[in-house]
Amino acid sequence: MDKLIVRTAEAGDIDAIAAMEQVCFSTPWSRESIAHDLTDNSMAQYLVAELDGVIAGYGGMWVIVDEGHITNVAVLPRYRNKKIATLLMSVLLTAGERQGIRRFTLEVRSSNEAAKALYRKLNFKEAGLRKGYYQDTGEDALIMWRDPAEPPKN
Repeated sequence: MDKLIVRTAEAGDIDAIAAMEQVCFSTPWSRESIAHDLTDNSMAQYLVAELDGVIAGYGGMWVIVDEGHITNVAVLPRYRNKKIATLLMSVLLTAGERQGIRRFTLEVRSSNEAAKALYRKLNFKEAGLRKGYYQDTGEDALIMWRDPAEPPKN
């Protein structure tokens, strides 16, 4: 990697994030939902990872009182396996902790072994299952929680 920058997402990033959603997820968020989160949702915080000027990944979180709900983390296929998702998650978690967030949660497809491994590495633990959560396949979502008092595993 030449020059990787993680920064706060801006309104000008909406189209790139929406395009990434189409590539990375079988049930992508709409452009309108992304635009709402970036411009109108005071609970939403989004980051983008730029590699040599190209938005290679993004991550989002909703801050709900003292909890952080990770909404989405995506990296374009050609940029995967470069620790971009790990960096995005680490920055989101650190920023949340600085704001006083005590716990973080997320849902992940039961079959997404790569994402589950990343989240476990960041000390997320399995806490439940949402049966049939994903509308496209009826797949279950694994609910994971993280207590920020625990340091990430190396």
